[in-house]
Amino acid sequence: MLPQAHRMRRASEFAAVVRGGHRARRGCLVVHHRSDVHPDHAVVGLVVGKGVGGSVVRHQVSRRLRALLAQRIELLPAGSGTVVRAMPEAATASSAVLGSDLDAALRRLVSA
Repeated sequence: MLPQAHRMRRASEFAAVVRGGHRARRGCLVVHHRSDVHPDHAVVGLVVGKGVGGSVVRHQVSRRLRALLAQRIELLPAGSGTVVRAMPEAATASSAVLGSDLDAALRRLVSA
């Protein structure tokens, strides 16, 4: 599970990453990354909008993405911020597909 301390909570944190960071779209995800958001550790946030589906579907996608991010949080540089936005096709994507899309986007952004 993703530790509470590693989750973004404020709109200003999300906005700082989305507006000031780099972006990569891979499959059904758009990942935004910025290297200088938090002083201590990496923080992540999820955006799963109504376009993905109803409440139940959005929560399912959110839970799967949160679990995938928890497995990868140590790969993110300390102090960085990452926002993962699910596109509508994420509703029908398997966890394996979500994971490979997330890995591809993170590889591009973190190595840049």
